Amino acid sequence: MERSPAFPPNRSISLPSRIHPTCLRVEAELNKLRAWEIRSCSSLDNLSAETIQIGLAGLSEVYRGVEELVYSSLTHHGDLLEGALDYSVKLLDRCGIVRDMQQKMKEQVFCLQSSLQRRGTDSKFENEISSYLRLRKMLKKETSKCIKSLKRSERKFLHIPSTKDYHLAMVVKVLREVNTMTYIVLRSLLSFMSSSGSKIKKGGGCSLISKLRPNDHKAKKLMNEVGRVDDALFGVLHGTEEMTMAHRKVEKLVVSLDCIEKGLDVVFRRLIQYRVSILNVLTR
Repeated sequence: MERSPAFPPNRSISLPSRIHPTCLRVEAELNKLRAWEIRSCSSLDNLSAETIQIGLAGLSEVYRGVEELVYSSLTHHGDLLEGALDYSVKLLDRCGIVRDMQQKMKEQVFCLQSSLQRRGTDSKFENEISSYLRLRKMLKKETSKCIKSLKRSERKFLHIPSTKDYHLAMVVKVLREVNTMTYIVLRSLLSFMSSSGSKIKKGGGCSLISKLRPNDHKAKKLMNEVGRVDDALFGVLHGTEEMTMAHRKVEKLVVSLDCIEKGLDVVFRRLIQYRVSILNVLTR
């Protein structure tokens, strides 16, 4: 997958003490996510499962505060709430797509794990590898489309109103930042799932593997669970990696995807509750 544009520099929202305490709490959680972004996401190719889990957990905490912020700060601002409501649908849609992609990958990795446990015929095992790699190729294409869709949606989010109500303006800024961080966390997860291994095809073997390899022969070794499985499969097919070691790497990826799935489910539920909160305020 082509490297995504570099993340923007660290953002900061300076909120005076007269701003609502809930707004301050949300901004504090956003600061933690910004630190996570700078610390962990400088290189999209090296994102680890643990990094993604931390990002999802942080995003969940942000939305816990956003729900309260909607109730406490936007009760009399129907137009803004209508805009936030419309965008919440898009966020849920994008998050749902990412969940579906993650589930497909997890299922295929589980099938690969089962095949390794059975240690059946070489031809059957190669078929499992081919099936897994075909899915990986498809996920790369879907990832690229999803990232572009997220970028388009992000640019259409709420505009900062022309108002003398400083508190309202700052609340909208916070909501826009929540949107941005949601995009970054989801994009990071997509990048993790579409990571590739570092080994270069040297003739023979599965042609699908070569299509997932970087073209640069000086490519550095990637240190995440998805890339390690790619390398392990490449090694098994070329006789340079023991089946037992490959099995361990696949098992670790299964566990990692399971943990990520749980974190993503929590974020998805938070997004639903965020939408419900807006609807509740609008229908009062």
